[in-house]
Amino acid sequence: MLKCPNCASKDIGKIGINQYYCWNCFIELSVAKGIINTHQVEEDGTLSSLDDLFEEELRRYTL
Repeated sequence: MLKCPNCASKDIGKIGINQYYCWNCFIELSVAKGIINTHQVEEDGTLSSLDDLFEEELRRYTL
């Protein structure tokens, strides 16, 4: 099960193919090549990467 690297919540909703949304801390997540990429949704709808805030070990995703 996918877990948010920011808040460790499992309250994650699917919004697209390999795209998810954390309902606890309101960030968007995408999974590519076993790594969770984190993004903040800006007021204009664009995404800003938050990946530099988390070590790669925290962003690894395995089934």
